[in-house]
Amino acid sequence: MASSEIEVVSLDSKTQKTPNEVPIIDVFSACAYGDFEKLRKFVEEDGVSLSIPDSNGYYAIQWASLNNFVDIVQYIIEHGGNVNASDNMQQTALHWAAVRGTTAVADVLLQNGAWVEAADVNGYRAVHVAAQYGQTAFLNHIVAKYNADFDAPDNEGRSPLHWAAYKGFADTVRLLLFRDACQGRQDKEGCTPLHWSAIRGNAEACTVLVHAGTKKELMVKDKAGFTPVQVASDKGHRHVALFLSHAQRAQGNRWLEKVCGGKMADIGYAPILLCIIVFLMILFANSVLAAPNLPKVTAVVGLWGWIALSLAVGALIMFYRCSSKDPGYIKRPGEMSNHVDSEDPLLNIDLNNSSVWMGNWSQLCPTCKIIRPVRSKHCPTCKRCVEQFDHHCPWISNCVGKRNKRDFFIFVCLATMTSSIGAAVAFQRIWTSTPTLPIEETWIHYVVVQNPGVIVFLLMDIVILIAATTLTTAQASQIARNITTNELANSIRYGYLRGSDGRFYNPYNHGCGRNCADFVIQGYTNDDDIARLPLQQVSS
Repeated sequence: MASSEIEVVSLDSKTQKTPNEVPIIDVFSACAYGDFEKLRKFVEEDGVSLSIPDSNGYYAIQWASLNNFVDIVQYIIEHGGNVNASDNMQQTALHWAAVRGTTAVADVLLQNGAWVEAADVNGYRAVHVAAQYGQTAFLNHIVAKYNADFDAPDNEGRSPLHWAAYKGFADTVRLLLFRDACQGRQDKEGCTPLHWSAIRGNAEACTVLVHAGTKKELMVKDKAGFTPVQVASDKGHRHVALFLSHAQRAQGNRWLEKVCGGKMADIGYAPILLCIIVFLMILFANSVLAAPNLPKVTAVVGLWGWIALSLAVGALIMFYRCSSKDPGYIKRPGEMSNHVDSEDPLLNIDLNNSSVWMGNWSQLCPTCKIIRPVRSKHCPTCKRCVEQFDHHCPWISNCVGKRNKRDFFIFVCLATMTSSIGAAVAFQRIWTSTPTLPIEETWIHYVVVQNPGVIVFLLMDIVILIAATTLTTAQASQIARNITTNELANSIRYGYLRGSDGRFYNPYNHGCGRNCADFVIQGYTNDDDIARLPLQQVSS
C-alpha cells in the first residue's frame, strides 16, 4: 500500500472574495466577483474578448462558474465564451462548478453544449470533482438529469466512490451506492473504496460501505497484500479497525447456514422463547397447581392460577402475531404493483411530504434502493427497511416497527402480568404448605427438597418477570413520548431530532394523551401529522 495520499484537484486556492476587497480591473475579476455592470462595459464598450484566458490560463467562464454567477455565465456564452474552454490542467467550467456544487450554473453550461464527461489531465470528470468536495446534490443532479457516468475511473482507476470514501463524505457514498456504483472496483494500487476509507479512518463512510456490501469487499487485498482491516490498523485508526474486524467475523460466522442450509441462521431465538413459555405453563400446571406435595388448591388460588394460564395463552397468541406479522417493511420498487419505471428514482421525490423526504441523503438505502421515510431504518438482520423502526428483537425473530409495535407491547404487558401472577401463586403455595420444621433444617432446604419443580419455575419466572417489566416500562415511556428505541439510542445522528439551538427536540410528540390514544386506536402515529412550525426549525 502506497503511503502517499491521493492528490485532490487543486481548486482550493480559487476562493471568492467580496468585490470591495479587490478592484475590478478586467473581465476576469468582474466574473470572479459578480460585477455584471463592469463586465458589460468591458465587453460592449471596450470590446474585450471572453474567449481568451488570463495569464494563468483560466477563463472568465470558469471564474463565474466557480462563484455561481448564473447570469454572468449565460452572458459569457451569449457573447462568444466557449463552454468547453479548458485551462492548463484541462479543467472546464463544469469542473469549477462542481467544486462548490453550483447546479444552476451546471444547467446553463450543459444546456449550452458543455461536455458532461470532459476529463482533465488526471482523468477527473465533474463527477470526480463533486465526489472530492462532497457536493452530493450536484453529483446527483448531473447524473439524474444529464446521465453523467457516476462510476467512471480516473487515470489511476479511481471512481467517484473511491474519492467520496477517501474524503469521508458518507452522503455521497450513499448516493453512489444507491445508484449501484461498483464497490469492488480496485484502482491501480489494488485498493477498493473501503481501503481508501480505512486509510483515512472515516468511520461513517466505512459503516455505509460495509452495510451495503458483502464479505468479499472486506477480504480484498491491495497490491501490498493488505485488507481494509489491516490498513486501518496500520494507520492507527483503531475504532475503524475494530469495526471492520467485527464485520469480518460476523460475515464469516456462517456455521449455522452450512449445517442447516441457511435457514436456521434466520430463525433467531423465537423457537427458544416459545419452548420456554410452553415449558413454564406445563411446569406451573403440574408443579405449582397440581403438585402432590402441596395442599389442595383453594377456589381463590385456582382462580388466579386460571387467570395466569389464560394470560399465558394470550401472550402466546400475541407472540405469534408480533413474530409473524410484517413489522412495516417498505416495499422495494419491484414489489410495488403500480410501479412504473421512471427516468430516475430521485427525480420523483415528493418534496412536500415531510415524512418521506427531509433533504437528508441518509434516507437513501443503498441495499433496498428506496428512499426511506424519515423515521425508517434498514435492519441488517432482516435485510429490509422498516417504517418507524423501533428495534430488531431476536427473541421474536422479527423487527418491531410501525405495523407490529402494538402487538409487541401487548405481548410484553401480558408477559409481565403472567409472570407476576405466576410467581405470586407459586410463592403462596409453598409458603402455606411448609410444616413446622426442626431447628437443624431450614425452610429453603425443605422447599428445594420437597418441591424442586416449584423452585425451578420461580427462578425462570423471575428472570422473565424482570426482563418483561423492563421492556414494558421502556416501551410505555417511549409510546407516551412518541419516540422509538432506535431514535433514543441514535438521537445525535438524526438531524430531525435537533432544534435550531442544537438541543434534542422531537417534532412528533403531540403530548402524552394524544400519543397514547393514537397508539391504542391505530397502533402507530401518523408521521405526516406533525407540528409544521417546529419542524421548520429542525436543522437538517
